[in-house]
Amino acid sequence: MSYILFLKFKMGLEADLLKAVFVGVVLTATSVSITIEALKELGYANSRIGNAILGAAIVDDIIGIIILTFVTSFKDANVSLSNVLIKIVLYFIAIFILSVVTTFLARFLDFKTDQRRVSIHVFALVMLVAYISEKYVGIADITGAYLVGMIFSRFSVRNEIVRKMNVLSYLFFAPLFFASIGLKTHLGKFNSNVLWFSIILVIVAIITKIVGAGFGALICKYDKYEALNIGIGMVSRGEVALIVAEKGHRLGLIQESMFSPVILMVVVTTIFAPVLLKHTLKYLGKGKVETGDLPV
Repeated sequence: MSYILFLKFKMGLEADLLKAVFVGVVLTATSVSITIEALKELGYANSRIGNAILGAAIVDDIIGIIILTFVTSFKDANVSLSNVLIKIVLYFIAIFILSVVTTFLARFLDFKTDQRRVSIHVFALVMLVAYISEKYVGIADITGAYLVGMIFSRFSVRNEIVRKMNVLSYLFFAPLFFASIGLKTHLGKFNSNVLWFSIILVIVAIITKIVGAGFGALICKYDKYEALNIGIGMVSRGEVALIVAEKGHRLGLIQESMFSPVILMVVVTTIFAPVLLKHTLKYLGKGKVETGDLPV
């Protein structure tokens, strides 16, 4: 819903269709890590709405990655739709083959004998697939990295890999990434058009998630208060949107005039979701102790 509605708000920023579409891609992203922490603090992490938000965020990320793959493939104006589709299909077939081969090798390799070496191999494979995706296939590098992560999420050694990756990420990659985002954000270039665009972008980002996710929750037989809180819980864009936005900026799909408003939108929505949840969750009554499977 965010992706579609944004196309109505290009706001005279001289954005062509593909660039406007890419900002829509940024709006599809969802990061619920802060939301989940707020739910844990309030005792709702294992409730119906907590499970729903977490499950919906996973699906949302997968859809966002697919849309990102298509949009970045069209950054070259001379590319044809048929070539893009063929390339993407062949790419996912190759990833499937990689998954099968990895699973086959796992039967003959004892991952538990040297978990440090496994983490290094996985890291190298992530870098390799990300590079090939970007350089030779024309698909976003984060798509390749994400898919490799999904492949190894099925193995028992995944917790050790995550632990090692988190250390490397938080100590090295994350600080560099956020520093680069800050360097590309030019608040001094804000004028009246950019300010109004920022306000509308924030409003669209909040409303579309609440309405879209909330309506989906109602269809799945959640009551109106649960649906409202699920919608609010999906508002946060967080680091996922920052990664997509930086990718678009690097490819020239997000203009300088759009980049700062996008960063502002990410900051506002990330703060908005947990703060508002603390006020709206009180209407659920005993909902926080209700656990169980998601409605079908």
